Amino acid sequence: MPEKTIRVRVPGTTANCGPGFDTIGIACNIYNELELTLRKEEKLIIEISGEGAGNIPCDSRNIVWRSIQHLLEKANVEYKGAYIKMRNNVPLSRGLGSSAAAIVAGLKAANVALGNPFNRREIFQMATELEGHPDNVAPAIFGGVTISVVENGQPECLSFIPKIPLQLIVAVPEFSLSTRSARNVLPEMVPMKDAIFNISRASLLVAALCRGDTRHLRHAFEDMIHQPYRAKLIPGMYDVFEAAKNAGALGACMSGAGPCLIAFATEGGDAIGASMVAAFDANKVKAKYLLLTIDSRGVHIIKD
Repeated sequence: MPEKTIRVRVPGTTANCGPGFDTIGIACNIYNELELTLRKEEKLIIEISGEGAGNIPCDSRNIVWRSIQHLLEKANVEYKGAYIKMRNNVPLSRGLGSSAAAIVAGLKAANVALGNPFNRREIFQMATELEGHPDNVAPAIFGGVTISVVENGQPECLSFIPKIPLQLIVAVPEFSLSTRSARNVLPEMVPMKDAIFNISRASLLVAALCRGDTRHLRHAFEDMIHQPYRAKLIPGMYDVFEAAKNAGALGACMSGAGPCLIAFATEGGDAIGASMVAAFDANKVKAKYLLLTIDSRGVHIIKD
């Protein structure tokens, strides 16, 4: 098969959305781009610009290359090398799905390079295997708001576009936080009342988004099974939530495993973002904010 260059664009994502731990995700209109040229000779060249450029491996440890190899093995096709060019806008280790974006971009580009031997459900399966859970890879692939479950090792996903024109206001602190560290503080069991609390809020969140009911969103982003335990890792977290709501947000929560914090609104995004940054500053944490919307496409090919 002759060498050809594939270009893909993949959105960053926010997961959990408060009560939907490891289940609910949203694709955001902040993107990484990837160029891939597969090569038969054993020569790997990786160029990275943008977010994380100085911290991402440019050798065989690179997560994009590992994802590409995973798909090649599934397809029983051998390419020993590649030219990979990554342009990253998604902040690294901040809770906006940077690893999911890398995995999905690599799988999508390799699949297209081989003539699309795998469908989106199969790409979703591979991405979940590599990431370990589906909540970020699902919106990166399908776009919109996604609800994911895993049954006997097989991930399933429902994707939809909410009837509310949501603004996503993301406060991005200067420090990073690994998902592993954020998971290590979680208990193995939670009280029954906390489980019920989260089931009610997650159900309310999905129903309100589907019906376009902003009134009920004001209670829908609350959580009792992961945020209380992770709060100690993010100075001023609840102050930032309160500042966002006081400035007009419908609700606020951690983005993924943090440390980014995200607020949801239909208007006034800049004022909300400024309030969140000020609340972080009051807790001696420097931050900036991003004003995003929901991406509806998911990963896709960039055509010349």
